[in-house]
Amino acid sequence: MARKPAEELEMGPLGPGHAPANDPMKGIRGVMAGTLILEGIVMLLGLTVVGRVDSGLGPVWLQFGYVLAVAVLMFAAAFMQKAEAADKINWGLQILALIGVFANLVIGVMALIFIGVWWYIYHLRKVVQERMRRGLLPSQHV
Repeated sequence: MARKPAEELEMGPLGPGHAPANDPMKGIRGVMAGTLILEGIVMLLGLTVVGRVDSGLGPVWLQFGYVLAVAVLMFAAAFMQKAEAADKINWGLQILALIGVFANLVIGVMALIFIGVWWYIYHLRKVVQERMRRGLLPSQHV
């Protein structure tokens, strides 16, 4: 199905509406920050696996340090979600987490699961932005 040009954008039955009373993007940024906190906690819990199962490349202290550093970066990035570079930071952290497969396979599997979560969050953000542009959010007509 082909997309319509911008000038033919189908509006909702009530028209374009006004700016929403509550910014939906603020809520999505909160979800992103919460996801980074959760992912950091999961990475820290993965340290128990790294310490007990020696299946990674390099010495255990290096694997431990890498996973710990990525988790700390995730905690720090959770507070930078208003920054313009937040999207690049978020995806960069996912790549760093995926590289953690060399520390331990379990870390890589967790990273793949969270990459799926991040894909879904960005998909939802795109849908909300599209609905805002078309005037389909209920708060645009109150």
